[in-house]
Amino acid sequence: MFQIDFKNPVSVYFVGIGGVSMSGLAEILADAGFRVSGSDRAPSDLCRHLEQLGIKVFYGQKKENVTGDVDLAVLTAAIRPDNPEYVAIQELGIPVLTRGQLLGQIMKNYQVPVAISGTHGKTTTTSMISEILLEAGKDPTLNIGGNYPRIHGNSKVGGKEYMVLEACEYTNSFLSFFPKVSVILNIEEDHLDFFKDLADIRHSFRKFAELLPADGKLIINRSIENLGEITEGLACPAITYLGCRTMEDVASAADSCADYYPKDVTFDAAGHATFTACCKEMADRRFTLSVPGIHNVGNALAAIAVADTLGIETEFIRSALLSYHGTGRRFEHKGSFQGVTVIDDYAHHPTEISTTLSMAQTIKTGTLWCVFQPHTYSRTKAFMTDFAKALALADKVVLADIYAARETDNLGISSETLQSEIQKLGKECYYFPSFEKIENFLLENCTKDDTLITMGAGDVYKIGESLLKK
Repeated sequence: MFQIDFKNPVSVYFVGIGGVSMSGLAEILADAGFRVSGSDRAPSDLCRHLEQLGIKVFYGQKKENVTGDVDLAVLTAAIRPDNPEYVAIQELGIPVLTRGQLLGQIMKNYQVPVAISGTHGKTTTTSMISEILLEAGKDPTLNIGGNYPRIHGNSKVGGKEYMVLEACEYTNSFLSFFPKVSVILNIEEDHLDFFKDLADIRHSFRKFAELLPADGKLIINRSIENLGEITEGLACPAITYLGCRTMEDVASAADSCADYYPKDVTFDAAGHATFTACCKEMADRRFTLSVPGIHNVGNALAAIAVADTLGIETEFIRSALLSYHGTGRRFEHKGSFQGVTVIDDYAHHPTEISTTLSMAQTIKTGTLWCVFQPHTYSRTKAFMTDFAKALALADKVVLADIYAARETDNLGISSETLQSEIQKLGKECYYFPSFEKIENFLLENCTKDDTLITMGAGDVYKIGESLLKK
């Protein structure tokens, strides 16, 4: 495997440089003196940011973009063998690293790499930890899976002490990492186009936990079933926290045997929680969040546990959690049209959808509309019934076409299949084959004081943004 050397920068070409994680890695290498270039399908804010840094970005992936002076190519799982740039890379004999392999090698350049994993909540928790370190006057290098307003983007090049990043399990990319502190937020079925089943996913998370050295720390959700399968026999200590999804979880928190758990949770009118964090090793501390939902109490507890592990003082943790107002596409308030509140959310798994819509029902006034764009055929087929039940938590549902992403086989399903399942539950559900038709329908049917959530991991956010311009 090609080994990068920060003392000997080379020429690196990123195929898909505009991706959230890839763009951050490109920025880190460019700042370190590497000659960075790459390609993407179309211009984007992330690509334009890279161009402002002097990085050459090609639009359209063509064979001629890759030249013989490239020393290393970096690819994501989305790049197929018939991609013309991949073909050129093979013909020129250019060494290749996956995104995960490169990220792992970069982690070696930092004293304390902190990796946040889990099926849900990675971006929010990574951002919370980042906010705490920044508030404490540290200078972390950050690689986040969403737009983090405090750094005006998704990545930040900092000092050599801390690196904070998301660790995604897809294609086992996080098994190429070298963390010193790891977080496992939850483990559920997802990415079943790669994993065989939940047991296979759990096996990968166990391997991820085993990457920690003896002087490392694992922060893990006590609510994960059969926790011992993940934690027993590790070289390092495991610190548990209680990941909350309902107030019932809070009611039984003291009996959970978690090292960190919440009590006395209250909410303001916007759904922001104030809670007491209880810890076996420290006095009780009171915190207030500026992001809504009981699930964010769990995310905050994980961030608090990491901060305590790193020796960050409580005053910085408290002020950081209060000042953190969220990350892009995580229950992001976009504005309003015709008196209708527009929120955008990245939720694309049934658990995430249920959590988001349940929370929205507690703070909405009029009708709660959800415009959902399913993400990948394989995920939609695997969770068809669960998607229907989760989306039925909205008052009215509008479906866009499935966002295929890396997939070409529709597996014999469509958004109309999902529409039928939702309607079987007695829920009002509509499907339209274009964003334009969805927008026209919403303009005619949404009324003052309604709440509209655009939801999904694709480009469904464009619908809300378009409505706000009308």
